[in-house]
Amino acid sequence: MKSFISLELRSLISGIAIFLTFYAYIPYIKGIWKGSIRPHVFSWIIWGATTFIVFFAQIAGNGGVGSLPIGVSGIITILVAFIAYRKRGDIEITKSDWFFFCLALSSLPFWFYFSDPLAAVIVLSIADIFGFIPTFRKGYIDPNSEPLGFYLIFLFRNFLAMAGLAEWNMVTLLFPGSAGIACLVFVMMVKIRKSKFGIIS
Repeated sequence: MKSFISLELRSLISGIAIFLTFYAYIPYIKGIWKGSIRPHVFSWIIWGATTFIVFFAQIAGNGGVGSLPIGVSGIITILVAFIAYRKRGDIEITKSDWFFFCLALSSLPFWFYFSDPLAAVIVLSIADIFGFIPTFRKGYIDPNSEPLGFYLIFLFRNFLAMAGLAEWNMVTLLFPGSAGIACLVFVMMVKIRKSKFGIIS
């Protein structure tokens, strides 16, 4: 259905979402550069691929200006993966990591075969959540390895990105919605692990 929010307000909401994207990423990238944050490189490669393809799917699904935060996020996500690789982040790649990466790329033939971006978005949303597994695994083992504020900002950013969309449908909402839920679950899991180890944050 079409958004009941005016174009001006949607543009403002999308602008705030883009600002939050930069606000979250700048200290995260600085942390990678300093070595205090060691992200799982392959997770970020998977997220970069899925985010870029979803951006084009949202455009096809009439997402309008609300699609821009996802596009900006895709560019920065690839940058994070590159910097993490250069600074020797967690580069252990398992067979399941390769499977999720191939699953992300398989969304393109799904889109082409079904002539519907929703088919691609469903595959990408699944791939994105599974791509989170290496980071979940790392966060479970070492709860201090990821800054929770980063994921909380992205939870809020995804909510704003959804609000800024010109049309609300499965194509435009599924990916940011599922990614937001994944961020929430990750934060809760890390908080529980930290409390178990008596870590105050």
